[in-house]
Amino acid sequence: MIRGGDIAKGTCLLQKGQPFLVIEREFHNPGKGTAIARVKMKSIKDGSVLTLTIPTQQEVEDATVDTHSCQYQYADTDFYHFMDNETYEQYEIPIAEMEDKKYYFQENEVYELTIWEGSVIDVKIPYKVVFTVAESENYVRGDTVSGATKPVVTETGLTVRVPLFIKQGEKILVNTETNEYVERVN
Repeated sequence: MIRGGDIAKGTCLLQKGQPFLVIEREFHNPGKGTAIARVKMKSIKDGSVLTLTIPTQQEVEDATVDTHSCQYQYADTDFYHFMDNETYEQYEIPIAEMEDKKYYFQENEVYELTIWEGSVIDVKIPYKVVFTVAESENYVRGDTVSGATKPVVTETGLTVRVPLFIKQGEKILVNTETNEYVERVN
C-alpha cells in the first residue's frame, strides 16, 4: 500500500484489478480540508487512461511489476519468443497481445519486458529504431519537388515515408511513436 501523498510519476498502482503506470501527478492543497493528489494513469495492459483524485493520507494499492532485459528470438504462428539475458529464462507472448508492436521486433535485439504476476504485460519499444530498407522505388532526377517523399518497406514490413534519395538496402532511423523517418544511418 502507498499513501496518496507518496505517489510519484512512474509509480505502478493497482486499479480495477490491473496495473496502471502514473504518467502525471499534481498535488493540490486547498485552504480548507485535506490536500489531494490528482493522478493520471495509463493501463500497462491495454493503454486505457484513468484519472483519480486521491486524498494524500488515503492509501491505495500499488502493483509490483518487474522489468527484464530480454532478447527477441523469433516468432512462430502463435507466439513471440524472448529470452532473459541473465537467467536464460524463456518468455512466450501471444502475437495477438502485441499486434501493434509487431513491426518493431527485430531478431537478436534487446527489449525491456514488463512482468506482472508471472506474465508479460508489456514490451517497451525504444523511441528510435534503425531499420534496413527492404523495398524502395527508384525515382528520376528532376521529378522532385522540395521535400518530396516516397513510401518504403523495412525488413520487418513497416511502411515509412522517406526522402527520395533513400535506396533499397540503406539503413534508416525511425521514430517509433510516429512511424516517421528521422535520418539515414551510415
